[in-house]
Amino acid sequence: MKPAPKKESGGVLAFGAHPDDIEFGCGGVIAHETAAGRSAQFVICSQGESATNGLPAKRVEEARHAAALLGATVEFIHLGGDAHFDVNAAQVIELAGILRRVAPRVVLAPTLVENQHPDHAKLGRMVRDATRVARYGGVKELREAAPHAIDLLLFFAVTSGAEPKDGARILIDVSSPKVMATWRAAMEAHVTQRQTREYSELQLTRARLHGLNAGVPYAIPLWPNDDLVFDSLEPLRRASRRF
Repeated sequence: MKPAPKKESGGVLAFGAHPDDIEFGCGGVIAHETAAGRSAQFVICSQGESATNGLPAKRVEEARHAAALLGATVEFIHLGGDAHFDVNAAQVIELAGILRRVAPRVVLAPTLVENQHPDHAKLGRMVRDATRVARYGGVKELREAAPHAIDLLLFFAVTSGAEPKDGARILIDVSSPKVMATWRAAMEAHVTQRQTREYSELQLTRARLHGLNAGVPYAIPLWPNDDLVFDSLEPLRRASRRF
């Protein structure tokens, strides 16, 4: 398959192991970003070949439709196939090459929690490693593209079980009716997966619970790979606890 056209540097680059991971795990965040005029691109690392429901061609079609609804571009790559991911240097370098080509400001990837679909945690680890390798000027396989350092790596949880139990997190308020409607439509575009479980309702319920606990209607949690740095206290406008 032809990769999506290169976009201008900046914006969000989201990695998903399977054709629906980004939409279910952080689709509301993507909808929020593109509604604000920021660019988003998806890299999907399999065609869902091992899924119980849905043939690969159909799942690719669903993913392309969902990405369009969210205002994102999308490309597919092959990291061994659904349920066959393996963490190795060659694949980390391949992902680093994508990071150099797209030159995003923010990268989103699945959490590293191991008790979830194994492809999710493995991809999260490879993306984390790739964000480092993409900075190294001496990697011979990457010399055709300039090194690139992202500003921020954030992890998303595809399921509640994939949510890290410790460490800092941030909550993105996705309560806007337009954002919520776009997110729901993108999730429901994955018709084949709704034969297995009503995943869209599960994700909306998760977001509702996170939001209510934070004093907003809906919120999606993200986990930063590194400490966040601010120039002042001014951007820190509120916390989830209302004292």
